[in-house]
Amino acid sequence: MAKKDVPPRWDRKMQQRLARGEAAALGELYDRFASLVHGLAHRVLGDERAADGITREVFVHVWEHPDSYDPRQGPLRTWVATLTHRLAVQRLRATETAALAREGSGTAEELEHKVRRASVAARADYIVQSMPVPLRSALERAYFQRRDYRRTAADLGITEDEARRRLRLGLQLLSTAHHTEAPGAPPGYGGAV
Repeated sequence: MAKKDVPPRWDRKMQQRLARGEAAALGELYDRFASLVHGLAHRVLGDERAADGITREVFVHVWEHPDSYDPRQGPLRTWVATLTHRLAVQRLRATETAALAREGSGTAEELEHKVRRASVAARADYIVQSMPVPLRSALERAYFQRRDYRRTAADLGITEDEARRRLRLGLQLLSTAHHTEAPGAPPGYGGAV
């Protein structure tokens, strides 16, 4: 088992390639994380065009500042998700603050409530996307297809006990979306945003 302070090899190599200015590395990074970045940004902002803008900002930042990622601090995926979340929340605050000023309605508390709600939703999306495929498959069948554990077990070709275990574990992981700094969460998710 790898030591905790040793980052995954792909993350280290990608960071080194980006630092050397390899355009192909940025392309690989984009191919791997663009849907994650766009999905998180869209979840926070609720706007396709704004999510597109955040996606561009994230990859521009990564290209211009590859050394701001420290592989010893965690996976590259988590760093990219955290960067996305931070930029999307900044954009949401700026947009909502401007709207409040124009309309003269709403309060700072309402804005913070909206930001926190968007953060929890984005964190839940991140958790689901980061789950191992067996857990995610069970949750998708139970939630989106409205299957009970028996039907989920039959669909996946597993025992009913295994289906219940996967659903329970998946739901436990999702429940951390409301907690501050849950284990394995991108820093800043659900906490001070």
